Amino acid sequence: MSRFDTPVVVTRGDAEGPLVVLLHGRGSRETEIIGLADALPRGLSYAAVRAPIAEHGGFAWFANRGIGRPVAESLRATMDWFRLWLDGVAPPGRPVVLVGFSGGAAFAGGLLLDDPARFAGAAILYGTLPFEAGVPTDAARLAGVPVFVAQGDHDQVIPRELLDRTWRYLTVESGAPAISRRDQVGHAIARDALAALAGWLVERAAFPAPPGGPVTAPAHRERLPGDLPDRAGSRPDVSTTTPQQQRTDNAPTEVRESCSPG
Repeated sequence: MSRFDTPVVVTRGDAEGPLVVLLHGRGSRETEIIGLADALPRGLSYAAVRAPIAEHGGFAWFANRGIGRPVAESLRATMDWFRLWLDGVAPPGRPVVLVGFSGGAAFAGGLLLDDPARFAGAAILYGTLPFEAGVPTDAARLAGVPVFVAQGDHDQVIPRELLDRTWRYLTVESGAPAISRRDQVGHAIARDALAALAGWLVERAAFPAPPGGPVTAPAHRERLPGDLPDRAGSRPDVSTTTPQQQRTDNAPTEVRESCSPG
């Protein structure tokens, strides 16, 4: 299969349902994170995969602990190993959602950024994206791919600057339709966050992301009369809840009132 051994996987749930892959963090293993399935929706298929490089802390090896070529090469090799297994158990047409905790979140994020079209969504729980490990993080990379983000305000394991960078990228720059929350916990899944994740997975099963990957701009756009000028400046600040609201750079009050019904 690769320089790694055949994946060690434990499963639960409906073997024919949409596949939710659970990826554990440092100091854990597949037999522990599969327990999340007990609190998640029935009717889905759950698979927890053991990290193949436990000597480096499992999937946490990719969470910006050592930046540079060795990490990028190791991530590439591990993603190829994982995809070979995944493509065997989830052929085209079967939705796949990634749920990664801590170091597993970094690996889930790497998989999603590497090939957004392959996944129906991803949950990045209490972890960081592998920003400097060779995967694309350009603007709108995840347009149209649902993402769930949960963080703890008192997390002392993942550096705050990486949590903040992950939060901003996923909720603003990536273009993903994101559901996000921060709870008054440390490096552990809050009860309310787990309940919100369960609801999000129900939606993913009912409305899987359309195939084809990120939404790209058409090569030609019809121009409005008068040719509007290109917008200058940074992106406006928007909420990370549903329905999403724009918080800054709003139209003048008189313009908004003129567009209001009634």
